[in-house]
Amino acid sequence: MLDITLKQTRVYREIKEEGREEGREATANIIIRQLTKRLGEIPQDVLSVVAGLQLPMLEELGEALLDFSSVADLQAWLQGRIS
Repeated sequence: MLDITLKQTRVYREIKEEGREEGREATANIIIRQLTKRLGEIPQDVLSVVAGLQLPMLEELGEALLDFSSVADLQAWLQGRIS
């Protein structure tokens, strides 16, 4: 008939992208909760930056946060990667 697979459809691609974004947002939320538990109150502008990171950066941050002892450490880490 039309010889189109499910993966080739626009709907499939949109759903897949939506799933990726939901996964990235969930990861960002977990990282933010971990940062808050470790460092205490974090300025909203810093939280906004973290929430906007792409998944590979969030994964790096998830490991790096274990070495942070202050919000300044987080800010320095972010500045070193986002410029």
